[in-house]
Amino acid sequence: MQNEQTYHEPALLTEALEGLAIRPGGAYIDCTLGDAGHSAAILAASSPDGRLLGIDADPEALAASRHVLRLYGTRAHLIQSNFASIAEVARAEGFIPVDGVLFDLGLSARQLEVEDRGFSFQRAAPLDMRFTPSEGPTAADLVGSLSEVELTNLIGRLGEEPRARRIARAIIAARPIGDAAHLAEVVRRASGYRRGRTHPATRTFQALRIAVNAELERLEQGLEAALAVLRVGGRLVSIAYHSLEDRILKNFIRTTDGLDALNKKVIRPSAAEVARNRRSRSARLRVATKTA
Repeated sequence: MQNEQTYHEPALLTEALEGLAIRPGGAYIDCTLGDAGHSAAILAASSPDGRLLGIDADPEALAASRHVLRLYGTRAHLIQSNFASIAEVARAEGFIPVDGVLFDLGLSARQLEVEDRGFSFQRAAPLDMRFTPSEGPTAADLVGSLSEVELTNLIGRLGEEPRARRIARAIIAARPIGDAAHLAEVVRRASGYRRGRTHPATRTFQALRIAVNAELERLEQGLEAALAVLRVGGRLVSIAYHSLEDRILKNFIRTTDGLDALNKKVIRPSAAEVARNRRSRSARLRVATKTA
């Protein structure tokens, strides 16, 4: 439910705040500002003088977050940028070193339900899917130009879709694809999946969005940059929503010198949270601390 504070309830909020070990006067970076739910809670918990650097590639999300966080005044520094550039942005804004860095890698409710940019398969919106609307090729460009082999590889690798070849063949046969709802119907018919809790087009849309925004490559760059701006003893908290991202996060924490995991098992939302906030059901949280 929308309210004055946030557009939707952020996933694993209590666990994220505990993982960051928020303290009054601390400095924190939210690398995926979104609807500012986590950021608002960080600023509240670090009162009266804690500071937050919020980063988002989506200019519409940034504008909405400015409204949500306006009561925190100059304690909130909000910048449009991709989190691959955390180090440069943090240096320019005077946020080195920081006490904690948060990555919440899910799409915001605003992107799925409000914006007509093709993120949702339930809306007849243009197939854009770019977080930054002025940057790079769109999902429509990929759907309209890739070969069957290229589409199969993209949907299979980034969407982990076992029926990728069948879906790719159907997409090519249906060209031109008019909008997101059209693509979702093509995928539904081709996949053979029955409509259940998860829409049959979920994996295909995930693959296209990841490809359009180079999400996995930028995540790897962002994690390296986050480590560089953290103080010794600072916390890295990440929330992933699918296995590709979570695998990158897990391997980065496990293999990076000077970074130790604080939770041996991934943290998942409680049954009560999932019942209250269905979007949180696939969230997986990891916490690490910088030791050197």
